[in-house]
Amino acid sequence: MKKLLKFFDKLEDHVREYLSGVPVIYSLIGATAIVVFWDGISRVMDSIEIFDGFWGGMLAIFISVVVLLLTGLLVSFFVGDVIILSGIKHEKKSTDKTREELLEEEKELKDAIKKISHIEHDMEEIKQKIK
Repeated sequence: MKKLLKFFDKLEDHVREYLSGVPVIYSLIGATAIVVFWDGISRVMDSIEIFDGFWGGMLAIFISVVVLLLTGLLVSFFVGDVIILSGIKHEKKSTDKTREELLEEEKELKDAIKKISHIEHDMEEIKQKIK
């Protein structure tokens, strides 16, 4: 089972890497798959009698909203973490940033990762000295 999961994980990485080079095609494939997925969900829900008709639809919406709220996915899915964080920080959306701004942000992230690695190394040395 682990080999199968690892295979599909690597396959997904390769597909994403390839499709990232052709964003319009990537978007069309993704949009089509999402519509087909939700159509399938809709057909399954239509076949369950308790969700039939107006009140059944209201029950389905209520249950799904409760589940989405409990799992923390409602805001994340419909608005997105990046949008919320950029609003809180009063930043531009990443789609509105220039190439230079994105490169600068990437440099800052790499610098932060280096500093964290250095701190981690120092912490290990301190642990060794304490022991």
